[in-house]
Amino acid sequence: MTFDLTRRLSTRRSSTLRLGALALSWAAAGLLLAPAAQAAWPDKPIRIVVTFGAGGASDIVARVISEPLGKLLGQAVVVDNKPGAGGTIGGAEVVRSAPDGYTLMLANSTPLSIGPYTVPKLPYDPITSFTHITMLGTAPVLFMANPKSGPASLKDVSKAATATPGYTFGSGGPGSIGHIMGEMLKDAQGFQMVHVPYRGGAPMTTDLVAGTIPVGIDVITAYVPLLRSGQIRGLAVTSKVRTPLAPEVPTMAELGLPKLEHENYFGVSGPAGMPKDVVDKLTKAIGEVLAQQNVIDRFKEQGITPLKLGSADYAAYVSRQVVEWAPAIKRADLK
Repeated sequence: MTFDLTRRLSTRRSSTLRLGALALSWAAAGLLLAPAAQAAWPDKPIRIVVTFGAGGASDIVARVISEPLGKLLGQAVVVDNKPGAGGTIGGAEVVRSAPDGYTLMLANSTPLSIGPYTVPKLPYDPITSFTHITMLGTAPVLFMANPKSGPASLKDVSKAATATPGYTFGSGGPGSIGHIMGEMLKDAQGFQMVHVPYRGGAPMTTDLVAGTIPVGIDVITAYVPLLRSGQIRGLAVTSKVRTPLAPEVPTMAELGLPKLEHENYFGVSGPAGMPKDVVDKLTKAIGEVLAQQNVIDRFKEQGITPLKLGSADYAAYVSRQVVEWAPAIKRADLK
């Protein structure tokens, strides 16, 4: 009996020791596997939130980079349009997402640099609520008209608006960069126009081409083919120099309005607190995408000047833009 008890106790101790050793080996394996698991990012599709509707400038940029970026990362990169409230609805969704690198934003001037002044109780801080990963480029805003029923020049906009109560201009949405630039033009030249907001540049374009509205204002990116085909007429661009895509269109400075020189910027941002290794991988991969000749060509075709900035420089650029937009928006008394 004593022998049996001793044997059972010895067997139990051996089992306990084996279990303990096994647990330690599992723990050690877990420690070894943890870095490998982190290094496996991405192991599922990545979503790029576009804060305006399909067919607009941000949407075009997102779709230009999404496929080659997905090939480099080995995962699908899906474009998800979340328009509304001057891009701040999409921005707020990104901010609320987990900072794991699987939800990104195709950032631009409107939700980051303009939204703080136009959206009451903005649900995020344009600097601290985001991880600003890398900048992609800039593009000017285009003032355009219906070639048959619209004004022939920017000077004619002032004449028509003065002579026609309720004269309208369209933009890609309330608080969009096109809306802001229209308000700034009104303020600079002392006339009135009625803003017609659309849910993105595409529906605004439809009405502009149809003659429903005489004037449209938006980032040039989506409008180059329409300029070339003569379906719309360019009145002015907000870049410092004329765009080679439409060299006949004058700059604001040439028209005596240098304070209306403001370009839209594009970048890739994510929620605050993203891991550095994920940010580094994204920065490297996006840099490789921007170096591809077909991407360079697509950007040029859309009037985008590539401007690659790393995370720190991009965040600093956004901060400067927030400051630089403030006087113009306050002067236009835009809410």
